Amino acid sequence: MASLKEMRNRIKSVESTQKITKALQMVAAAKLRRAQQAAQSARPYAERMASVIANLAAGVSGDGAPKLLVGTGQDVKQLIIVATADRGLAGGFNSSIVRMARERISTLIAEGKDVKIITLGKKARDQLKRLYGDRFVESFEVGASPSLAVAEAVGQKVAAMFEAGEVDVVSLAYSKFKSVVTQTPTFQQMIPAQVIGSGVVDLQGASYEYEPDAEAILETLLPRNLNVQVLSAMLENQAGFFASQMSAMDNATRAAGDMIADLTLLKNRTRQAQITKELIEIISGAEAL
Repeated sequence: MASLKEMRNRIKSVESTQKITKALQMVAAAKLRRAQQAAQSARPYAERMASVIANLAAGVSGDGAPKLLVGTGQDVKQLIIVATADRGLAGGFNSSIVRMARERISTLIAEGKDVKIITLGKKARDQLKRLYGDRFVESFEVGASPSLAVAEAVGQKVAAMFEAGEVDVVSLAYSKFKSVVTQTPTFQQMIPAQVIGSGVVDLQGASYEYEPDAEAILETLLPRNLNVQVLSAMLENQAGFFASQMSAMDNATRAAGDMIADLTLLKNRTRQAQITKELIEIISGAEAL
């Protein structure tokens, strides 16, 4: 059995850990609100761009359709972009995204597809590079906060690979923020562009003419849409990361409190037993005299 000194040191150690987890919980809670607002503010822009692309795509077909919209007609060369956070201490947030991506990658490889990987975030890089190092293309770091510069760098890399014929299909794995307690790992196809809805809009009798034509507008919008999708995923990830970290640190703080209570009880019992033993020895010695 541990001595009283060892128990006191253990209690002090757990108390120090509890202070750290409590501080991390408070920091995550403060950052969560800003991250949540940023993610929610980006959604209308991304949704409106998707709606505009769907509307334009409804009138475009044949050889004049942009390749980013219709793809190459094949699905042999697959590019998976896995977006996580740079840091940990957030429960299973990062591992749930990586697990989903790993399952998709394994399935595609089993089907005979040529899979390439781009990671966005240190945790995705560290976990996937050990398994699929020969399939890695490039790794990007999120940094202190999501930025358009990083999203544009990823978008430009993806567009260049597609133009060079290195990929047929591009998918993005990230965690969609729904609430403080719910973040859903999600796969989103980027190339060929997913057209949401039929693209048919009630113009109420009005007639629109595009200048330049719809194909030229799509040629400009689709590369920008890649950047928007990546930035939106980064913002969703950041909100989900802070929510998960806040919950994980709250659980850790509670567990530390329970451990302190158990150790304190054990220490008191040990101290009481030691005092009782010493009293018995004193009484026994006095009776012997």
